[in-house]
Amino acid sequence: MSDAPRPRLSCEWLHACSGCEVALLNGGGLFLDLLERVDIVHFPLLMDHKYQDQSGEGLDLPQAEIGLVSGGVASAEHLRVLRAMRGQCRTLVAVGACATHGGIPALRNQWPVDQALRTVLSIDAAERSSEFSSLFASSLDRVYSVDEQVKVDLMLPGCPPRPETIVEAIDALAAGERPQGTEKSVCEHCGALRAGVYQSTVRRFMANAATDPEEPIDSMQCLLEQGLLCMGPVTAGGCGGGETPLCIQARVPCQGCYGPVRRGGNQLLDMLNILASKGIDHRAIVDRRSLLRFSGAHGLLKPPTRR
Repeated sequence: MSDAPRPRLSCEWLHACSGCEVALLNGGGLFLDLLERVDIVHFPLLMDHKYQDQSGEGLDLPQAEIGLVSGGVASAEHLRVLRAMRGQCRTLVAVGACATHGGIPALRNQWPVDQALRTVLSIDAAERSSEFSSLFASSLDRVYSVDEQVKVDLMLPGCPPRPETIVEAIDALAAGERPQGTEKSVCEHCGALRAGVYQSTVRRFMANAATDPEEPIDSMQCLLEQGLLCMGPVTAGGCGGGETPLCIQARVPCQGCYGPVRRGGNQLLDMLNILASKGIDHRAIVDRRSLLRFSGAHGLLKPPTRR
């Protein structure tokens, strides 16, 4: 056995729900085996590590060969922690849709931050001037993805990513290798039947697919052809580990959580183009902006321009 020190792993969350961290823990044996190959030096979900000095001004994050960051950047505190992680980690990985593309929190970007906070938190002017003043003051103008604020070495999209994907990425980086992502769409991983015949409109996500859950996927008609708004054509594959994507396994349309297939892509515009090319009326979509439900960072979702 090699006497070389094990690589150090540092994990931090920003504007997140902890789903990505729970996904890693859900790896079960994979995660336990990982503990034999890396030393975790910082992981707020698992270990109590006080890294803020007594003044409340400085951050004392440990150095690490590999850093994982989940969540988007929505406040000055998030930005400060992210920059500290970037400075202390040789390789920084953005984990999950919120970190890579803004995720659900970036839906806030449709409104000015003042309006969003007042609406969601029901804060009136008097309250804002007192106990909630720091919340308003520290909020950034919008929710940013991690790579909009610092250099990111690797992106692992998904809501959340598969446990196997996270562990495989850590192992590859620990070995000095770069993990290989997929350049294929969800549709290219999907085995549903395609006849090339589409309905003239699309139904809302709550509608059920015409399928027998006991039958294999390759006996089910393509969900988009059934008139269900499936984001598969414009979403990166990978959630099924090279096999049938997870949403399709559950017989429901892809919601787009792995982000655009091509880097810098716009799932909203790309999906509208797909629908138009198939002769599908996009006006049936109740809220077109919801097509960016997982990828509203990078300036894609923004308040409407007043005329």
